[in-house]
Amino acid sequence: MLKLDKYDHAILRELQKNARATNVEIAEAVNLSPSPCLRRIRIMEKAGIIRGYGVNIDRTAIGLELTVFVEFKVERHNRESAQRLQDALEELPEVVSCFMISGDTDFLAEVVVENLAAYEALLTEKLLSLPSVIDIRSNFAVRTVKTGGAIKLPKLEGR
Repeated sequence: MLKLDKYDHAILRELQKNARATNVEIAEAVNLSPSPCLRRIRIMEKAGIIRGYGVNIDRTAIGLELTVFVEFKVERHNRESAQRLQDALEELPEVVSCFMISGDTDFLAEVVVENLAAYEALLTEKLLSLPSVIDIRSNFAVRTVKTGGAIKLPKLEGR
């Protein structure tokens, strides 16, 4: 695991604020010259700490009105059935995030669709036929409070 220092943390904070910032802008903000700043960014990309750059889209502005948190319970608790379900969920474009969880259910997926009719179609045509699933529970978001928030970086050792 790559050990990060205060400059790496500062770079990550700046990129979370604005991933479109130029290397020069980031370097200035973190008090580094551009070459070492870019080198640090590339190292963090190669190490998988920076996994990509994206855009935060207003879902409702593009017609995606409904967010559903879907809980899945699997038939048998083994690696093979969990992997089959995970693979199937990764293939569904409506699933924007998914977690293996502990508790009464095994997976929690965030699903984003146009409306209730679109969710009903997804549920009946795809979700109910996913491998190893024995129970599905749907929780509908009433209002979006926060999405795409920056990750709070852990404290550096010795501080």
